[in-house]
Amino acid sequence: MTERRSILSGSTFEEQIGYARAVIDGDWVHVSGTTGFDYTTMTISKDVVEQAEQCLRNIEAALAEAKCTFADVVRVRYLLPDRADFEPCWPTLRRAFSDVRPAATMLMCGLADPRMKIEIEVSARRITA
Repeated sequence: MTERRSILSGSTFEEQIGYARAVIDGDWVHVSGTTGFDYTTMTISKDVVEQAEQCLRNIEAALAEAKCTFADVVRVRYLLPDRADFEPCWPTLRRAFSDVRPAATMLMCGLADPRMKIEIEVSARRITA
C-alpha cells in the first residue's frame, strides 16, 4: 500500500481552511501554496523579497519533514498579484532552485490576504534507495 501522510506546519490557516502544508503520497511530496507568513508568530513582512525568503524557509521545513530537499523539487509555481514583484525575487529563487532547475510557472492572481505578495507551491519526488 502506498504511504499517504499529511504534514502540518502549525499555521492557523491549515485548521481554519482544512488543508495540510504538504502531503506525502508514495514517492511524491506535494507542498501547498506557501506564503511568507512566519508561522511561529503569524506575522508577514511588507517586503516581497523577505516574503519569498520566508516562503522558502516554510517549504524547506515541510520538505525536510518529508525527507526531501530543494534538490528533489521537480515542479514549482509562483503566484503573485503584481508581476513587478517577481523579478526582485529572482536571486532568492535562484539560490533555492538553480542547481535542480525544476519546471516552473509564474501566475498573476489575487491572493487570499492583501498582505501576501507571493505564494510558492512545489512538488518533489523522493528518491528511495
